[in-house]
Amino acid sequence: MYSPPANIDSLISQAEEEDLYFKLIEQVNKDFALANEPLDVPTSIFPFEFKNLVQEKIYKLIQYKFAEYLNLLYIIDVPEEQIKKLDGSDLVELSEQVTFLVLKREWQKVWFRNKY
Repeated sequence: MYSPPANIDSLISQAEEEDLYFKLIEQVNKDFALANEPLDVPTSIFPFEFKNLVQEKIYKLIQYKFAEYLNLLYIIDVPEEQIKKLDGSDLVELSEQVTFLVLKREWQKVWFRNKY
């Protein structure tokens, strides 16, 4: 049964335990490309670097390309109410929280596709 991860570390370890880490990277690459904001994460990337790469991209989108950021959230299907609950006063912290929501939603897609 699907249990949502509590943080990015548990998300990555769940993906690795179920041998779906590479599928997670592929899903992230696919959805960022659909939003016309390609990320091109190599499948050989370490989990910490993967998280940082996604977070850096989200930070830049929030700061410089807000419409594209909103489009990305729409394409990935991050729940709007979760985004609205976040505190936007610190951009670095906000980008970290949004990165978790994005990866959590991507992980959910990968997990369900693998199980069903």
